[in-house]
Amino acid sequence: MRDYEIIIGLEIHVQLQTRTKIFCVCKNEFQAEPNTNTCPVCLGMPGALPVLNKKAVELACRFILAVGGDINNNSLFARKNYFYPDLPKGYQISQHERPLGKSGTIRIETEDGMKEIMLQGIHLEEDAGKSFHLEDSSNIDFNRCGTPLLEIVTMPVIKNAHEAYLLLYRIRQLVQYLEISSGDMEKGALRCDANVSVRPQGQHEYGIRTEVKNMNSIRGVERALSYEISRQINLLEEGGFVVQETRLWDESMGRTDTMRTKEESPDYRYFPEPDLLALELEDDWLEEIKETIPELPLEKRDRFVREYKIPPYDAGVLTITPQLANYFEETARLCGNPKQASNWIMTEIMKIMKDRQISPDELNIPPKNVADLIKSIENGTISGKIAKEIVAEMAASGKAPGEIIEAHGLEQITDKKVIEQAVEQVFRENPENLKRYFDGQDKLFGYFVGQVMIKTEGKANPHLVNEILKDKLDGR
Repeated sequence: MRDYEIIIGLEIHVQLQTRTKIFCVCKNEFQAEPNTNTCPVCLGMPGALPVLNKKAVELACRFILAVGGDINNNSLFARKNYFYPDLPKGYQISQHERPLGKSGTIRIETEDGMKEIMLQGIHLEEDAGKSFHLEDSSNIDFNRCGTPLLEIVTMPVIKNAHEAYLLLYRIRQLVQYLEISSGDMEKGALRCDANVSVRPQGQHEYGIRTEVKNMNSIRGVERALSYEISRQINLLEEGGFVVQETRLWDESMGRTDTMRTKEESPDYRYFPEPDLLALELEDDWLEEIKETIPELPLEKRDRFVREYKIPPYDAGVLTITPQLANYFEETARLCGNPKQASNWIMTEIMKIMKDRQISPDELNIPPKNVADLIKSIENGTISGKIAKEIVAEMAASGKAPGEIIEAHGLEQITDKKVIEQAVEQVFRENPENLKRYFDGQDKLFGYFVGQVMIKTEGKANPHLVNEILKDKLDGR
């Protein structure tokens, strides 16, 4: 691969979270009963006229402003003509010559440092329906027709499959932070097509590109592009040539297969949408939208490092989603120990969320309970080991740590006399190991610690156990 230059451009479609569709008042919702959220407008019935959804425009502008793009104060909608069973009108209302936004950059962190991916265009358009296939029939659900989409087209500046992965990851973060989309690829809220070509190093002309579709996860995009890059290079190495076409990614087989020859822009026969006026935006309204843009992921990560004095890695993990970032900040505020808040959330709390496939908002452990748990460890009420058991019960029952500690008698033993008695009992029961320790086998100290903890059912304060054991052994 070092002998070839890889060129990738992505077309990313983001479903916008509006209450209704982009050109009608049908509900914009996922998983409704098939063909229940439709009307003459989104089904393209003769005489039905579209009316633009202002909220969709607002959400689109929020993204454009967040990535530093330019908003066209006077943009046009266009008809993109093509004929698929899931497109009842025979055309899609999109934007072409005068889109809503252009330019802008998205920053990704590569092995070589921070890289800016330049954007070419940011368009508003409507979604098509969805075909699904059963054993004996093919069916179409038109509920998705008219769902507002934000189409984000990058410049062909992505150099490998992993950069494409990083870009999609960042876009998903951005749309979640901006609260314009769930960004869930498995539910179709974030979709990606990729144009891929390779050329020998030093060649000025672009290679023949292929379009890759049907990638249903961010990791799937990376795998599909890795395969397609290798396929094209192998073809060229064997003396063959790449054909311009659209290929589908087969996740189960781990390969791309030909779908159709690729259409070019003239094939779509774009022309201005006659049923919609030009979209004119006022600067005052755009300024109002700009003020709604929240702190974005990279900014929040840098602030966490600076304000909470946690490592950049921790800050990166804790800002994956805005919900997780808020969860951490509230926990850190309540317990007063950001590093411990970070440690417990990144290990025990995130493990529970991963196992249950839930978000922080769905977790029945509020930040206050995590903060109280950390305080209980710090004041010696419980040990870290017992705390892990308490977290599991907190997740199962929703109870506060104090309730669980009291109900099960889990408070640490801090009475020195009780611990001293346990130490003496361990010595009496292990005379041979005691002799071996004094003969120079210092590693047996850890054995004695473990035995004392067993005697106290894990409740003895570990610090006191170590301290008393050392005093007892040094005094013999």
